[in-house]
Amino acid sequence: MSRRVTISTLNAMKAEREKFVMMTAYDATFSRLISEAGAETILVGDSLGMVLQGHDTTIPVTISDMAYHTRCVCRGSPNSLIVADMPFMSYDTTDKALESGMQLMQAGAQMVKLEGGVWLSESIHRLVERGIPVCAHLGLTPQSVNVFGGYRVQGRTPKEAKSILADAVEIQDAGASLLVLECIPAHLAADISSKLDIPTIGIGAGAGTDAQVLVLHDMLGLSEQPPKFVENFMEGETSVQAALRAFVQAVKTGAYPKEEHTYS
Repeated sequence: MSRRVTISTLNAMKAEREKFVMMTAYDATFSRLISEAGAETILVGDSLGMVLQGHDTTIPVTISDMAYHTRCVCRGSPNSLIVADMPFMSYDTTDKALESGMQLMQAGAQMVKLEGGVWLSESIHRLVERGIPVCAHLGLTPQSVNVFGGYRVQGRTPKEAKSILADAVEIQDAGASLLVLECIPAHLAADISSKLDIPTIGIGAGAGTDAQVLVLHDMLGLSEQPPKFVENFMEGETSVQAALRAFVQAVKTGAYPKEEHTYS
């Protein structure tokens, strides 16, 4: 990519039914490599709590951690759109959401991501109103792992599916620019994607979303017990750079995700 990706770029790709790619990064080196591989978006994920810090969940990650790693990723000077996670309890009130959002934007992010449904509508509205673009996150929201009783597929019952769809519409109306859908049935993700104007990004949500995201360490085969939806893109490749390009190509051609990576 020779030009920086913006929200307008992603909206145009959705309109043209052209898939785009998101990968996580936590430092300048991988930020550069991922951007050079052609990924339109980079997520500075609170997954760093698990893959970098060694925690069992993302809950211990702080806003200071996120701001530090966001600055590192931005120093890679990628053309990709950089989205930064707002960590656990950093946006439980609207005022805290604005403060946390400010810190991540000042660290270099072009968008912030937060987990949750309708209860976030006011915070999303106020963030966007004040110049902070928002990526929402529904389905399996890892910061709520203790409420869910583990990392479980969401939206399998008609009631759950209806609730997730309603949340998605409400979040879009509140002003969110992107929506991550994690670990929900493929047919539900495809239905939501078709009904929303904003682009959707799937992770364990089938091939019907507008984009796909994977955690860097998972797709490079570095995780001990990767989730069902992960494919190891280092297999058969001779370099990390080649694996990153393989993931980008697989998403864009529809070769990933396969049926074996999806939930029903």
